Amino acid sequence: MVRRRRQPSVALVGTRGVPARYGGFETCVEEVGRRLVDLGHEVVVYSRGDGPREHLGMRCVRLPALRHRVLETLSHTALSVAHLLVHRADAVIVFNAANAPLLPLLRLARLPVATHVDGLEWQRAKWGRAGRSYYRRAERWAVRWSDALIADARGIQDYYLTRFGAQTVLLAYGAPVVARRTDRLGELGLEADGYHLVVARFEPENHVDVIVRGYVRSDARLPLVVVGSAPYADQYIRQVHDLADERVRFLGSLWDQELLDQLYAGARTYLDGHSVGGTNPSLLRAMGAGAPTVAWDVVFNREVLGAAGLWFASPGDVAARVHEAEQDARAWHERGTAARVRAGDYDWDDVARGYSALARRLAARSRGVAARDRTGGRR
Repeated sequence: MVRRRRQPSVALVGTRGVPARYGGFETCVEEVGRRLVDLGHEVVVYSRGDGPREHLGMRCVRLPALRHRVLETLSHTALSVAHLLVHRADAVIVFNAANAPLLPLLRLARLPVATHVDGLEWQRAKWGRAGRSYYRRAERWAVRWSDALIADARGIQDYYLTRFGAQTVLLAYGAPVVARRTDRLGELGLEADGYHLVVARFEPENHVDVIVRGYVRSDARLPLVVVGSAPYADQYIRQVHDLADERVRFLGSLWDQELLDQLYAGARTYLDGHSVGGTNPSLLRAMGAGAPTVAWDVVFNREVLGAAGLWFASPGDVAARVHEAEQDARAWHERGTAARVRAGDYDWDDVARGYSALARRLAARSRGVAARDRTGGRR
């Protein structure tokens, strides 16, 4: 009888955790973590607040965090690292370069660690001078103290190679294949192909204000449906609401994934303003649903959409694209089909296999270091 080799245990640290209800990191943790379990890994996800102790085969360690925009992430990760020093894992994946000051503790404990550096966080408008300076330093610390770096887009890879001479492992996000159902849209008073859609956290670098401003300038007859919110963003949310007219419908946060998927599938256009975060899961989900997509003109979005996308960089661009979509529905349906085909290049199973291979390399490196320590470096 051939015994199957045990896969290394993996700890996923630095996000809000699972179930995924917030952003890209949480989506990645849920989609990758559940597949790592299927591949034979024991997976521990460090999560904030209350919730299940197990989710889709992953064990959830729930720890508190300070409710403060600057300190929430770092405080929770600090508690997670402290827990890991006692309850060890074979490989640790830390999400967000902002957590880099805690990496030396993992290194001292000889816990092999890869850092998912995310996008260019220092470009986010919500951070002041001190915040931007911190994120710049955190990038350097992540390069210095990580055993490996993970990038989710080639643009991020290029940035780390150019700025730091650092190699990264490219592990993009997956695009789910979303059913083309629209039977629940009536719950929101909507009809398939009868609205334009935005799904985003309300942060300036996601350009919800630009989209709303451009839509209001347009001659659109179909409503603009806006899904999303954000903690600590009351001022920006008010600003966006003040820009709107009676054609704009704000739904706030929507946690019903089936209904959200139907919103993607039924949209005449999907308008995506994300600009600094690398590969964006909302964009990929819209593509998987076959939504004709107009995205902020930035290298990350061009990388993901390829020839299936159209672009905007100003309110005037938004107004023009919305007008075009309402004038020629057939052409825009064809764009949606092209986006759905393009989404097939982003597969969560492939992504998870990449994380599994990385976990094995990290664990093997750690075993090699331990063996050298026991022998005093002799072979």
